[in-house]
Amino acid sequence: MSRSRVFLQVERADRSVCTSARASSASDLHEAMTALSISGGGVMDPAMRPLDRGLRIAGPAVTAFCVPGDNLMMHRALYLAQPGDVLVVQAGPAGAQWGDLATQYAKRKGMEGVVVEGFIRDTDFIDSMRFPVWSTLVGPSSPTKDGHGTVNAPVVCGGVRVEPGDLVVADGDGVVVIPRRNAAEVVAQAGKRTQREDQLGAAIHGGAHLWHLIGAAESYNKLDVEEINAPWRS
Repeated sequence: MSRSRVFLQVERADRSVCTSARASSASDLHEAMTALSISGGGVMDPAMRPLDRGLRIAGPAVTAFCVPGDNLMMHRALYLAQPGDVLVVQAGPAGAQWGDLATQYAKRKGMEGVVVEGFIRDTDFIDSMRFPVWSTLVGPSSPTKDGHGTVNAPVVCGGVRVEPGDLVVADGDGVVVIPRRNAAEVVAQAGKRTQREDQLGAAIHGGAHLWHLIGAAESYNKLDVEEINAPWRS
């Protein structure tokens, strides 16, 4: 019996929803999920960091699980990926999953980006290509390409379960995974929050105080706070 399973088709989050998701930050989308009590998905571990903080991505997940030190199944998923997809890789702490050639291929294909629990390398080249990559580790170790694994089956990346087709959004704050079935609802909710923050930003530029805009003054006034009109002295 085969020790590897590769699913050739993916039920993807709607492309128009993915496009709309780019207008909201990962933080706003996470807060929208919390407000809607969405189960599944979530925020990846803070160890998952962007190589270039100035980039933001949003797209449906194609997934790969690779045994430690091997990236064969990553390459199979990369081959099967479509324009706009986000490749999500779960791998062990050995052998770089991603490098310069994969970056060139993914960019030519029009992929949105890649998220790797494990090593990436050739980071100077990737930076020069301005291709969006998030990972937990950076190092020069070389992988083999003959190991078992899975493609387009659920993985656990950065502590979050990612199913093929889930909406993956990433920016300088981190990576958020939104279950495909909830993507449209979450993105719509996040859009309202983003719009509200834009309005607050405009008010700040107009001279308003953030202390009052966010309701902090009202909350503060409900507390038993002693204010002392003098400097602290030991």
